[in-house]
Amino acid sequence: MATKSKKGFTIIEVVLVLAIAGLIFLMVFIALPNMQRSQRDTQRRNDYAAFSANMTSYITNNNGRLPTGAFDNDAANANSCEDTDARKYINDTGEDPNGYCYQMQNAQMTADNNVPNLTATDRNTASTVYLIRNAVCNDGTPQYSASKRAFAIYGNLETGNGTYCQSNS
Repeated sequence: MATKSKKGFTIIEVVLVLAIAGLIFLMVFIALPNMQRSQRDTQRRNDYAAFSANMTSYITNNNGRLPTGAFDNDAANANSCEDTDARKYINDTGEDPNGYCYQMQNAQMTADNNVPNLTATDRNTASTVYLIRNAVCNDGTPQYSASKRAFAIYGNLETGNGTYCQSNS
């Protein structure tokens, strides 16, 4: 008597393969946005470092002075970052990693560690980067420094503690 063997997969095997594929897809789906945020933050850190290097160069070329006026933040030209100072001092496009124009603000640190107008960035409209004179970074926040050449670059990130601070000294 010959027995017929059926070829193919059982329903249990098919469900098991689908469950494993679903778990892999879920892990990728959860990890991908975090990885993208981390990559954008890395680009922001690089942009902030370039801004710091350019301000150090500015100090060298201008007898120890930092730019004193407000940076050009032409909000009327919202579709293009070409005419902003960010393009000159931060990167070639003037854009943050989300595609918005960097907004640059000048601030002065006072001896009581007050910085005027240091506000959180609305990540839906722009990334604000602060050039804070008479400041150094201490534990990720700007602190007063009596040095006229001291400055801190302060900006927001998407992950971690949400802010980044880099000083030139």
